[in-house]
Amino acid sequence: MTASIINGKQVSEDIRTGIAAEVKELAAKGVTPGLAVVLVGEDPASQVYVRNKEKACHDLGYYSEVHRLPASTTQEDLLALVDKLNKQDTIDGILVQLPLPGHIDEKAVINAIAVDKDVDGFHPVNVGNLVIGDDSLLPCTPAGVIELIKRAGVELAGKHAVVIGRSNIVGKPVSLLLQRENATVTMCHSRTIGMADIARQADILVVAIGRANFIDASFVKPGAVVIDVGMNRLENGKLAGDVDFESVKEVSGPITPVPGGVGPMTITMLMQNTLIAAKRHHGLA
Repeated sequence: MTASIINGKQVSEDIRTGIAAEVKELAAKGVTPGLAVVLVGEDPASQVYVRNKEKACHDLGYYSEVHRLPASTTQEDLLALVDKLNKQDTIDGILVQLPLPGHIDEKAVINAIAVDKDVDGFHPVNVGNLVIGDDSLLPCTPAGVIELIKRAGVELAGKHAVVIGRSNIVGKPVSLLLQRENATVTMCHSRTIGMADIARQADILVVAIGRANFIDASFVKPGAVVIDVGMNRLENGKLAGDVDFESVKEVSGPITPVPGGVGPMTITMLMQNTLIAAKRHHGLA
């Protein structure tokens, strides 16, 4: 059996088509969604992400600002910029690219972003609303995972989902979103005993553990949906997920590849969050 491939690039393009249509409708009302991205330092991966976000804004007709700051930027100066963007009427969403240089307190910066402009979904108020099931701007990668599962035609209610990885960015929030969809969720992590036995019980397996090709076919129940959030650079320069795709696809049901699976969804969901924030900002939600 060879699994069907969940094409994240195609799903992302479909969502962006819908976003573009909404942006045109907003433009007719004199509203343009605005996103400000702040990059501190010269981290190569962060620079790529920021360029991709800038391109997405351009393609969709958003107003975009990118603030590129030297690594020596003080926390005080960064917080002053965030405060300015919080007050700027043309900006609906603010994203400070992580990681930040070591001398800057990431929590302090995240907490300084206005809750209604927190399009990363990292502010404690948005996280708290996610936990209790209230409306909030959702973290982008976990929201993208849920979209991929749904658009693959998979019913989540009543299913057993296993999440491998407990990070604040992916593992914890995706477990909460799965519960919101009425799945029963088990979480595994580096200290879990008998992880493979637990994973084999999953109807839906979401892997975000940060170890290349860690999950092989022995972890997967035949026909299970497998979502690979991992993005690892191998010694040969190629990208690999946390799932050993070649072995697992012979056992699983629908599965995401790396690249081309979850990756394209993250920036698309950021664009979606910025659109939502803009509509709320202008009383059009």
